[in-house]
Amino acid sequence: MKFELTKRIKSLPPYLFVELDRKKQEALAKGVDVIDLGIGDPDLPTPDFVVERMIEAVKKPSNHRYPSSEGSLAFRKAAAQWCSRRFGLDLDPASQVCCVIGSKEAIAHFPLAFVEGETVVLVPTPGYPVYHIGTLFCGGDTYYMPLLEENDFLPDLSAIPGDVAEKAKIMWLNYPNNPTAACATNEFFQQVVDFAKSNNIIVCHDAAYSEMTYDGYVAPSFLETPGAMDVGIEFHSLSKTFNMTGWRIGFAVGNPELVAALKKVKSNVDSGQFEAVQEAAVAALESDQSFVDKMRAIYTGRRDTLVNGLLDIGIEANRPKATFYVWFKVPQGETSASFCTKLLDEAGIVCTPGNGFGDPGEGYARMALTVDQRRLEEVLERLRNVL
Repeated sequence: MKFELTKRIKSLPPYLFVELDRKKQEALAKGVDVIDLGIGDPDLPTPDFVVERMIEAVKKPSNHRYPSSEGSLAFRKAAAQWCSRRFGLDLDPASQVCCVIGSKEAIAHFPLAFVEGETVVLVPTPGYPVYHIGTLFCGGDTYYMPLLEENDFLPDLSAIPGDVAEKAKIMWLNYPNNPTAACATNEFFQQVVDFAKSNNIIVCHDAAYSEMTYDGYVAPSFLETPGAMDVGIEFHSLSKTFNMTGWRIGFAVGNPELVAALKKVKSNVDSGQFEAVQEAAVAALESDQSFVDKMRAIYTGRRDTLVNGLLDIGIEANRPKATFYVWFKVPQGETSASFCTKLLDEAGIVCTPGNGFGDPGEGYARMALTVDQRRLEEVLERLRNVL
């Protein structure tokens, strides 16, 4: 019997991190001591107080039943209060907050409410692959906005053709940015609001890395921008902030109509996040955030070790103000893919080729700060031997 996949599935490229994992597993099978700086998955554990709250919550029979697809009111209140303390946002937990099963789920599902045939979605490139994939699944058309170093890895809104802007329904943004680690200015966000209002475009801001900041930098929320609440929805994740990638918990906040649209999609395709996980997330959100300060200090040390080492070797690398990624130029004469393959084959180092995030990423690669100082020093020693 032959099973025929749909065109949308056939048109999908291999998901970047699945392919990276496959190559890593091949190397491990050969006995290679692999140091994995590929996928952004924290090596540090979830805080003990969050785990302890989860243990208590799992024992409650009331949590064993179907949860609400929009999230418990307790979770939504905690998320709204966190946004108030952190960004000064005044959010109604009932109408402006939705619990999501990790921000990836919400990013993939949100376009279902607004995108269909001939609808254009503005997507940054290089960027998180799910922005395009969510568009593809809805039958929409992706228009890529190049993120170039000469523009500080911010999209040039003036370069978007008028006919494209007219058809566009959604613009995706992500700052602090994955993979480039670039940060957006308040002035840029204001330009986005003005552009969105002029063209009747929804702005979806992926703020997964808002708390992973260094050297005193404080990342803004897009929704802090005057007028942003009229056009925007913002996606937050506990994955990186609290080392909870496997827990699959986050939230979306913003314009009530946009949040309601996401809730409508979710009510038809999922049954919500396990309420015990939500209770644990409440503990994280309501904490004094001292854990986050400690995490920043650890990643700052790792960042400096890796960036200083790369520069000493002669590799041009940006020193990020945020995220736990280092975006660097591959050596002259190498492509993104050839250099990353060389590092895996000759040094047992996994990193991500920049062009895997989109064509403008060619010539770059990304390393994640997800191993300890000792292993980072070993990475640098292996690099010296290869180069």
